[in-house]
Amino acid sequence: MSAASDRVPAREVVRLAAPALPVLAAEPLYLLVDTAVVGRLGAVALAGLAVAGVVFAQVTSQLNFLSYGTTSRAARLHGAGRHGDAVGEGVQATWLALGVGVLVLGVGQLVAHPVAQALGDGGAIADAATSWLRVALCGAPMVLVTLAGNGWMRGVQDTRRPLRYVLAGNGLSALLCPVLVHGAGGWAGLGVVGSALANVCGQTVGAMLFLVALVRAARAGAVSLRPAPAVLRAQLTLGRDLLARSLAFQACFLSAAAVATRFGAATAAAHQIVLQMWFFQALVLDAVAIAAQSLVGAALGSPERGAQRARALAGQVTRYGLVLGVGFGVLFAALSGVLPPVFTPDPAVLAAVPVAWWFFTAMQPIGGVVFALDGVLLGAGDAAFLRTSTLAAAVLGFLPLTWASLAFDWGLAGIWTGLAVMMVIRLVAVGVRARSDRWIVIGAVRS
Repeated sequence: MSAASDRVPAREVVRLAAPALPVLAAEPLYLLVDTAVVGRLGAVALAGLAVAGVVFAQVTSQLNFLSYGTTSRAARLHGAGRHGDAVGEGVQATWLALGVGVLVLGVGQLVAHPVAQALGDGGAIADAATSWLRVALCGAPMVLVTLAGNGWMRGVQDTRRPLRYVLAGNGLSALLCPVLVHGAGGWAGLGVVGSALANVCGQTVGAMLFLVALVRAARAGAVSLRPAPAVLRAQLTLGRDLLARSLAFQACFLSAAAVATRFGAATAAAHQIVLQMWFFQALVLDAVAIAAQSLVGAALGSPERGAQRARALAGQVTRYGLVLGVGFGVLFAALSGVLPPVFTPDPAVLAAVPVAWWFFTAMQPIGGVVFALDGVLLGAGDAAFLRTSTLAAAVLGFLPLTWASLAFDWGLAGIWTGLAVMMVIRLVAVGVRARSDRWIVIGAVRS
């Protein structure tokens, strides 16, 4: 058992987690606003947003190594007292973000229509999804720059400025979305395309704020702003495992969207509502994980009792995640009849929501522990294990049950049973790993 001196004061965890909480919640909260605004256009528009939104979110989120990988590497350097090198990780991650973002934009424009046709089963839903996706892809480079900015700032334990930057961008999007979608005065608005345009405007503002902060920090620390091939290669090595992990999530949620769409617009729209709630709570629970990434990385970067501190942190954040998960479960159970009508007045959609809602509610405590321990292992740079365990959970849990629900007409119950089984497998995997010492590697950079 760790000595009492190795425990991190709760206020230190709160100091990092509290600003990270609204940062993590801002994007899914905006998507909930977006869902409510577009939902007023009808089930077809909302189903189109469901298809396109999942595609865009998965394309960008699978590149989250720009954030999580950068946090891990920057935190170790920060813990070793090498602040300039930690900022340098942010510089190189930003170069990667810009390069990959331009690639995503170009390739995305080419495949937007066929992907929307495949997932939306053709027709009006696919047309709405294509229109939204073509505009939203213009914001991809900005989203990736923001991921990189969050990554290096979390690594140096600065979570306050990212809060201001992200809220500025998402606040602008939230203000523009109703106007661009539904119009104002004598203008009829742009419909579902207005939602995508509002996204791009907000993402651009947020990315510019992160870029300005990075340039200032680099100049203050005499850090080069040029690409450094050796650091880029090291980041890509870590990113390879995190990318494979993200691809597993992408396969799962794209499959779920495709299957839900084939049960009709009402089922697809209901799935979109509950799935956005899932993304919202998952990232909110990740606030504790963000603190764990930064603190565990810094502890392992220091040779002085780093292992003991990391073990103590793992136990702490597990307890915090469980408490938060139970709290969310109680909250969403109490709001089961209140929240869904906020997103749509369509009776058919509302009738389909409860099937998924109770799965979503019951999984909250499991999610709280899983996301917390994900943060510990990500902070330790244990990406290879997270890759393998997530792939196993997807192949053994989510994917077979999701596609079986289409074959056997299980509907949303089958899709959400798949997600539940996936979460249980992940819980067992990260729990066993955290109890071992195989994730503990001391040093400024994990080999």
